[in-house]
Amino acid sequence: MKQPPLAAKDASLFRQVLKFYETKQYKKGLKAAEQILRKNPKHGETLAMKALIINCLGRSDEAFTIAKDAIKQDMQSHVCWHVYGLLWRSIKNFDEAIKAYKFALRFEPDSQQILRDLAYLQVQMKDYAGYVESRRLILQGRPQLRANWTGLAIAQHLNGNYAEAESILTKFEGTLKKAPPKGTPEYIEHSEAGLYKNMVIYEAGDIERALEHLDTIQKLTLDKLSILESRAKYLSLLGRWEEAEKSYDVLVDRNPDKRGYYIELERCWAKGEEITGAKRAQFQEKYAKLTEKYPRADAPKRVPLDFLEGDAFKAAADNYLKGLLRREVPSTFANVKALYADPAKRTVIPELVHDFLLSLEGENTEANGSTPKTLVWTWYFLAQHYDHHRTRDTKKALEYINKALEASPTLVELQMTLARIHKHMGDVAGAMDIMNKARESDLKDRFINTKCAKYQLRNNCNEEALKTMSLFTRNEANGGPLGDLLEMQCVWYLTEDAEAYYRQKKVGLALKRYQAIWKIFEDWTEDQFDFHSFSLRKGQIRAYIDMIRWENTLRSHPFFTRAAIGAVKTYLLLAEKPHLAHGTLANGGDGEVDFDSLSTADRKKALKKAKREAQKQQEKEAAERAAKKDDKKIANEDAPKKEDDDPVGQKLAQTTEPLVDAMKFVNALVEYSPLLLKVQNIAFEVYLRRKKHLLALKSLLAAHKLSPEDATVHENIIRFKKSLDAPGSEVLPAEATEIVNSEFYTNILPSKDADLVAFNEQYLKKHKDCPEKLRGALRARFLIDQSSTPKIETSVVESAKKDADKYTIDDVAQSLALLQLVKASDKAVGELKEAVKGRWQNAGWVVAGF
Repeated sequence: MKQPPLAAKDASLFRQVLKFYETKQYKKGLKAAEQILRKNPKHGETLAMKALIINCLGRSDEAFTIAKDAIKQDMQSHVCWHVYGLLWRSIKNFDEAIKAYKFALRFEPDSQQILRDLAYLQVQMKDYAGYVESRRLILQGRPQLRANWTGLAIAQHLNGNYAEAESILTKFEGTLKKAPPKGTPEYIEHSEAGLYKNMVIYEAGDIERALEHLDTIQKLTLDKLSILESRAKYLSLLGRWEEAEKSYDVLVDRNPDKRGYYIELERCWAKGEEITGAKRAQFQEKYAKLTEKYPRADAPKRVPLDFLEGDAFKAAADNYLKGLLRREVPSTFANVKALYADPAKRTVIPELVHDFLLSLEGENTEANGSTPKTLVWTWYFLAQHYDHHRTRDTKKALEYINKALEASPTLVELQMTLARIHKHMGDVAGAMDIMNKARESDLKDRFINTKCAKYQLRNNCNEEALKTMSLFTRNEANGGPLGDLLEMQCVWYLTEDAEAYYRQKKVGLALKRYQAIWKIFEDWTEDQFDFHSFSLRKGQIRAYIDMIRWENTLRSHPFFTRAAIGAVKTYLLLAEKPHLAHGTLANGGDGEVDFDSLSTADRKKALKKAKREAQKQQEKEAAERAAKKDDKKIANEDAPKKEDDDPVGQKLAQTTEPLVDAMKFVNALVEYSPLLLKVQNIAFEVYLRRKKHLLALKSLLAAHKLSPEDATVHENIIRFKKSLDAPGSEVLPAEATEIVNSEFYTNILPSKDADLVAFNEQYLKKHKDCPEKLRGALRARFLIDQSSTPKIETSVVESAKKDADKYTIDDVAQSLALLQLVKASDKAVGELKEAVKGRWQNAGWVVAGF
């Protein structure tokens, strides 16, 4: 039974509670609610508002208890159920929030606010069928608002009902007697609605009608560029090549540097036929005309270099490079380095630049219209050329960059390139110092500042990097510079910071940063809520649809993938070495205990001591935080700041189930980036360690399909087979055994009785000249036969001696790690270091040890 209404005075006070809540004056709102409850202690709606306000003050558990009591007191109040839904939404339990909203609608089916909140949750949860129904009810309640019509059209569009979406937009257009006046917000909304309708028609597959519709909305549309681009695209899709070419000519005239227009122009010139290298070469004359027409544009000069060959390429590249170098364009090398994928072009380009350099050095530069600066930028180009990974020769790179620096010692670009060369030489510390010197030459340049911080992190100097970043952060923010970087969602810094801590085996801080990145991506997903209403209110529908689709693939972003893989690696390290959860036992630190070298008894003593020290440190930090909180004067008492009770990630590191915790990241990786080999490989690692054989097989099959000859995949095949055959391993159910037999022993191994030694030796023989695959086969050999260490030592050292000039820093590190894995002799390790020392003499960590 519904509760009776409040007395007039209390009802007025209740309205004030609502006002205080809406204006975020939570303390005043709570005081007013308690004043009502003193007279009416069982008033459900007041209890609900009290719960809502308390939740905003950060007391979530207490808020839920009061909200449940409110529902108990007034089961038929839509306010109580609505508030209960808002509480669930605040802790991101959207399913429960939707249930609560639906209960609220039983008692107030026409409430626009509840319907809107329900609709926003449904679109957030991708429940497009439910979203359609909620939007239909909202439209029935207030059909006079255009936003409600557009909202229903969007719902139908997202649900795949293109005809319905178009029909709804058309019906509203029929209610308009005339277009809104120009210059008004309504006119902008009307213009966007027309383009959105055209987008719906196009996505429905009716390209001819979409083209016709463009003609009807052209005069009323403000976004003329979208009209032109859509027209050109539709004409191209319809095969009307001459008209499409004219349309793209208009677009090129507007923006002659947009390469996408030239790609489409080539399709028009080819009349839709397959564009081969020979056919593209015929386009050279057309590009020559475009170059004459747009002499200042880069694209018509640069695009032909992609398809020209032989003498034609040499002549075009010579003109292009000389033009940029004479104009002293710093990005000249960046413009052409994509051509280095072609070995012939990779050879021609430096020859042309060397010839140009000789002409500059041998003649009077002033007479040729050049200046000494042209020489500097030519040396700069050659330094970058010899530092490129396809043409790396760091000695020559240093020679040219030092020449450039002698002429222009204060040029920041030159100093940065010198730092990059040292980094590629393995001299990470030297690269950091050079980059810091470059930063000091221009303290107002944020870009060079962040570059310096990145190099400091690569050298594991986390504190120095944070100090460098603090020069451009709000240091008065809660948490200082790091707090501001978290608030600004500076993902690149957090990722580099986490990786640096991982390299130092500081797993707590590494996990803390990775969890912060996870939260940032969650916040981006949560931020959609603001746009569900904002985009409709402002009429920016196409941008809203693009945002929805972008959010659907958000966790496939390279930054998320990199961070998630890093987090999984950290959890794997923690599972392998649980003592790393205690900072004083981390290996390799200055003055720290080398846990792996201790006896069993000493390990127990060290672990107990580390736990006691960690407990004392936690108590000390908790006391310091409490003291700061007491002394601190809170400027805005209604918006308390949440204190971080685990600033260095100790609680994260002290998990008892690191592999279970890693599954949060693994599941996201497998769902959003299944086509990445490294994702499937690391998922396999976690599944296998958790004895989830079917899931491990699924990842192994996916990885094998992506790259059957990959070294890690080959090693994992043998690991999986060994795990199945291991004595005492869990017997798989009949269905699982059948899947293993039909998939693993058919698609990967020839039979259940396959000889792993022969299988591995065959792979080793096939890939003996590839250092990476050789190491994979040698790791597999050690897995099969633990006594094969001498043979592995010989293979590793011989490979390093034979291919020393080709060995990268990663090759050296992985080779050293392999020798460490097989417990190789000091002699073998020394021979390996000696073999690569000439190439990596500046890489101190290689020379000193691993």
